[in-house]
Amino acid sequence: MHFKPWFANIFIILSLLILPACSTTNEQGDSYSDPRDPLESINRPIWTFNWDYADKYVFKPVSTAYVDWVPSPIRSGVYNAALNLNEPFTVINNLLQLKFQRAGKATGRFVLNSTVGLLGWFDIAKHAGLLREEEEFGEVLGTYGVGDGPYLMLPVLGPSSVRDEVGDLVDGYYWPLAIIDFWPNVARKLVIALETRGQLAEQEALLNDSLDAYEFVKNAYFQNINYRLHDGNPPIVIDQDEEDELDDLLEEF
Repeated sequence: MHFKPWFANIFIILSLLILPACSTTNEQGDSYSDPRDPLESINRPIWTFNWDYADKYVFKPVSTAYVDWVPSPIRSGVYNAALNLNEPFTVINNLLQLKFQRAGKATGRFVLNSTVGLLGWFDIAKHAGLLREEEEFGEVLGTYGVGDGPYLMLPVLGPSSVRDEVGDLVDGYYWPLAIIDFWPNVARKLVIALETRGQLAEQEALLNDSLDAYEFVKNAYFQNINYRLHDGNPPIVIDQDEEDELDDLLEEF
């Protein structure tokens, strides 16, 4: 299974700037009513542990030291090499969705970066116009109508869902991830986690300023999943009840 530190999905969604009005309060108090989150009474304490303890005392200081002390060319090379190993499952998952052009692009990225790019150390493919567009098996399931399932806040790993966890499990069985030994794989995941946390530093003020950080993260997670599922072009969903209320209000004026 891929290592997804709690901040990974948050960083992605913040960097895409598609998080307007996510910082809402839980008006139900101790009564939880979000159908996406039937385990909220368990998830909230785990979120508190992740944000107030695991991140504050471990992830943030370690990632800060990593960014400050490791030379940028080395960080970039190790990070590129770690992500390059994800390209094969991206190829397969695109093929499973009949996205042949994206599958070809991922194949080109892997071949080019693994050869000319010295096992992925250099992202040569990016300079050739082949940008990284990772596709996970969870997105394959979503494409064929499988729902997210209950929202999960995992200790250290962070926001997820049943579908996402099943998808990560399947992706872990693809070559070459399936043949990487335990400790090299841990090192690969740690590099991705440290780099991702370091990139989040500039955006974390949005999380700190939110009225309910837990709801902020949950909404960020589902918006990110929807964004990825539709390849960056999610459909616009109109709440007809809200539209009717607005029409009635306008008619009064």
